[in-house]
Amino acid sequence: MEDHVSMTAMLKTLLALFLTVSGFHFARVESLGINYGQVGNNLPPAARVVDLLHSLRLTKTRIYDTNPQILTSFANSNVELVVTIENEMLPTLTDPTQALQWVTTHIKPYIPATNITGIAVGNELFTGGDTALISYVVPAMINIHAALARFGLDRFMKVSTPSSLAVLQESYPPSAGSFRPELNGVMPQLLQFLAATGAPFWINAYPYFAYKSDPNRIPLDYVLFRPNQGVVDPYTKLHYDNMLYAQVDAVIFAMAKMGYGGIEARVSETGWPSSGDANEIGATEGNAAVYNGNLLRRQYKNEGTPLRPKMRLEVYVFALFNEDMKPGPTSERNFGLLEHDGTMAYNVGLSGLTP
Repeated sequence: MEDHVSMTAMLKTLLALFLTVSGFHFARVESLGINYGQVGNNLPPAARVVDLLHSLRLTKTRIYDTNPQILTSFANSNVELVVTIENEMLPTLTDPTQALQWVTTHIKPYIPATNITGIAVGNELFTGGDTALISYVVPAMINIHAALARFGLDRFMKVSTPSSLAVLQESYPPSAGSFRPELNGVMPQLLQFLAATGAPFWINAYPYFAYKSDPNRIPLDYVLFRPNQGVVDPYTKLHYDNMLYAQVDAVIFAMAKMGYGGIEARVSETGWPSSGDANEIGATEGNAAVYNGNLLRRQYKNEGTPLRPKMRLEVYVFALFNEDMKPGPTSERNFGLLEHDGTMAYNVGLSGLTP
């Protein structure tokens, strides 16, 4: 126990020293969160992660399961937590009794000490190609919400499901935003549920992937939030100086075309890899530092998108750690702001962010 305490104290001291020397500093931003993935070897224990989040002044995080150790460690931490129901659980949760049991087992024992504010039912289900699984999404969400209501918890945590940007058939210009035709059956059901419960539409939006697929046509400055001439939507005349805001507004337009223009859109994932394979154009430390640094500056200003300038855009950065056990190309293992030992993966360079 003493070794754990001393190691935690040492890590906090080293991190604080690094932040001071490098100029890296987060102001506390209410609309900013970070994704805490765990597909890595020798990641810090959950209790140490709480210390890291406090050091970075981050007060919101999302995990991809309901790990009991994390839920217990985050008790009384003042960190808001979004938990995730794994995709493979959805068929079971179409049974209201099973949904009630899930909430009884995975949520109720940890509150109110652990501040669970949201439940993500699956992740990127609408673009996975599993039509059976897609049909389970909304029934599972309805049952989970009903179970929360049974305990009076629906007032404190919202139920939604993160989608990839691939749910859109069209995304440019933003006013042309529309959902893929094959989702015309399920998407109105989802939007009706979100509108009825006051839950947001969560979107995983990565300008990096758009740039990587077409670097000759997409200006790097536009995706990195650097000064650029931007683009003007020819129909709304709204000016966009970065791709992320354009992607979010495309989702809002798509929802409006289905009759649900009042639902809040939140970015459940966005980020930039600091390393990649030879064919992964743009995956560099420099670009990752610029993208995340400029995004965080925007968050500090509580900016909204051009379509909703007075509604601050809530964003969860992906990710807290580099996860060395993730499959796929090199970039998949290098989205983290931190290495597995809690040291900075690169200098985001936020000196002067706060007054």
